[in-house]
Amino acid sequence: MTARNNDSTTNGARRAFLKSSLMVSAGVASMGSLGLSRLAVAEPLTQRYPDELVEILDESFAKYRLFNASVEKIASGMRWAEGPVWVGDGRYLLVSDIPENRIMRWDEITGSFDVYRQPSNHSNGLARDLQGRLLTCEGSTTTDIGRRVTRTEPDGSITVLADRFEGKRFNSPNDLAVRQDGSVWFTDPPFQTGNYYEGHKIETELPDAVYRIDGASGAVTRVIDSISGPNGLCFSPDQNTLYVVEGRAKPNRLIWAYPVNEDGTLGERRKHIEASAYGALDGIKCDEDGNLWCGWGSSGAPEAVTADLDGVMIFNPAGKAIGKIRLPERCANLCFGGAKGNRLFMASSHSLYALYVNTRDASFGKYGS
Repeated sequence: MTARNNDSTTNGARRAFLKSSLMVSAGVASMGSLGLSRLAVAEPLTQRYPDELVEILDESFAKYRLFNASVEKIASGMRWAEGPVWVGDGRYLLVSDIPENRIMRWDEITGSFDVYRQPSNHSNGLARDLQGRLLTCEGSTTTDIGRRVTRTEPDGSITVLADRFEGKRFNSPNDLAVRQDGSVWFTDPPFQTGNYYEGHKIETELPDAVYRIDGASGAVTRVIDSISGPNGLCFSPDQNTLYVVEGRAKPNRLIWAYPVNEDGTLGERRKHIEASAYGALDGIKCDEDGNLWCGWGSSGAPEAVTADLDGVMIFNPAGKAIGKIRLPERCANLCFGGAKGNRLFMASSHSLYALYVNTRDASFGKYGS
């Protein structure tokens, strides 16, 4: 008799729980019917403070790590995430999903993650110009479409800023940076030209190079043609130094530092960072103190332990490694954003990660933020 009463009580509790769950589900469904987007809840990768995934390699990095900030996963479902850019006036982030031929949009207010543009001509790097307009590196597509740098106008129309040099089509524009004189600088490696996964197979017409689009005349000049696989690039806080990743340097990937002359030409380069121990540099950003925050992963060497490499490496202005952010996926590119400019967004293979830090982008408050 007691057992039956206990069973009855248990079944009653179960029915009450199921009824409550159904009511919650109905409430969620009704929220969806009102037009609210699916919420993507930020998921901390660890629960402890300070986050063990944020490593201090040199004491100078301690001031940039916030004691009670976690590395969070904010979105997923991409095949190869690249080129994130923060749109401060809209409080959202755009990121390229290259194999899927689309640009995704993550909304800071609602947490929604949706398609912003598709097709995107296999877009890669994204940035904003001095007027806040979206700039896009369109990778390798067909011989007639893509392989160019474009600007999205306020009405949504597309303006082609550059699609060829000396009559020859670009390879696969990869990443770009804007200088305060309005000039747009971009890298043009052949990365997306050799497969049908990130574009289309084509025969390249130009050598690996870095180009500059003049902010006033729109004239295109080649500023670097001496590195193999130019990848990420950015400017120092005073804009007098251009940092460029050499993605196919042997035996290790490199970051070169070039002095920028008043006429937009570059001076003699110096080696700034070498990715030793099988590390691989990708996209880079400079913070307001001149530190470089670098997308990081494995070079692909058989000896490399990928799990030990994936994430972000931080180097001081002298090129010394001072900090590391460990991620469960390779980080291809990154940017600063958020309401106060101190949130680091990391485009990492299939997912987007974010971390609040105690610094901001070198260009914060100047444009596009």
